[in-house]
Amino acid sequence: MNEATQSPGELYRERLKRVQDAIQLKAPDRVPLVPTHHFFPTNAAGMTARQAMFDYEGLEMAWKRFTVDIQPDLYNTPYRSIGLGPLFEAMDTKQYRWPGHGVAPQHSYQFVEGEYMKPEEYDAFLFDPSDYILRYHLPRIFGTLEPLKQFPRLSSLESSRTLTALSVLGSPEVVRMVQALAGAAAAEKIMRERSQRYARDMEGLGFPPSQSGRALAPFDHIGDYFRGTRGIMLDMYQRPDKLLQALEKVMAITLETVVSSVARSDLPVVFIPLHKGAEGFMSMEQFKRFYWPTLRRLTIALIDHGLIPFLFFEGHYDSRLEIIADIPPGKAIYKFEHTSLFRAKEVLGDRVCLRGNVPASLLCTGSPGEVRAFCKKLIDVAGKNGGYMMDGATGIPDEARPENVRAMVDFTRDYGVYR
Repeated sequence: MNEATQSPGELYRERLKRVQDAIQLKAPDRVPLVPTHHFFPTNAAGMTARQAMFDYEGLEMAWKRFTVDIQPDLYNTPYRSIGLGPLFEAMDTKQYRWPGHGVAPQHSYQFVEGEYMKPEEYDAFLFDPSDYILRYHLPRIFGTLEPLKQFPRLSSLESSRTLTALSVLGSPEVVRMVQALAGAAAAEKIMRERSQRYARDMEGLGFPPSQSGRALAPFDHIGDYFRGTRGIMLDMYQRPDKLLQALEKVMAITLETVVSSVARSDLPVVFIPLHKGAEGFMSMEQFKRFYWPTLRRLTIALIDHGLIPFLFFEGHYDSRLEIIADIPPGKAIYKFEHTSLFRAKEVLGDRVCLRGNVPASLLCTGSPGEVRAFCKKLIDVAGKNGGYMMDGATGIPDEARPENVRAMVDFTRDYGVYR
């Protein structure tokens, strides 16, 4: 049936089935087109990154125009990755620099890694993670929450002791924090309501959502948010047992959080970007000991709960392909930044749906003809017999040439037909 004559409901069901078939390693009617993106639509609309992060009307208009124009099989929401400006400012966020706050207005926001947990604090984290996060971690990463350092350990409180600890709530710092949190909560409410409305609009246009939740590998969770790359790399040598205990704790917390909070949908995809397990970050022995075991168990547990893990392997994973093949078949999506999808198809083709990986350099500096040639090879090899979805290696770069994006989109739709 011609898409131009189909109702939004028919388009939704057709796109959903196309993606589901690919995930289940079947050959759908054609290769699903699922390009992820960040500031590309707003750049194309002439907006700066700062405008995109604060101007919700302009942000929605640009993303909706882009989605309707390229007609992908899944839509991306602008609020998880772009519409964060008001919250960054309201919370005095320390782990990011954003346009107008440490970054030029035209540039994307940047994550600021640091040692937000000291090596001697592993025991405090392991003893009571919630208390540690509340009284140590959050005050370090959000200036607005610095007064939480004054709070007593919550697990030490009981009836009468709670009453005698109330004085901390009356300190001027805590009063100002509560007032600031009220403003942050109002900003988050606006963002959440607009996000929900955007989701309804996209469904009304016939587009299923690209993901329902997000998680991190336990090693990355500690390395990104708590210890920093330098810290966690040293921990593998200096305090491996503490690190392994922390990984187990984080895996359990992550699983419970995702399962209890992920938005249930027709396509319950949980996105898991992988940062520190690549070649060059750790040896094969370290990967097998510190990185993959908890990530694998998290992945399988998500599958057991009816969710679809979508693992994005940043960096090179060529030597690790046989190891990461050890999950149930037809239940997950793997995307690789640099590892050849042609090699990945040989090793993983009967295990996971592959996604990507048109190089960012090609989309930014290549020609439409070169993009079409690369997409043809991807479809012919990685897409053989199904189990493949088209995307950029890192999605669509913010600086991609529009004509190259159009070449990838149109070629996939025209050439990637199975029947």
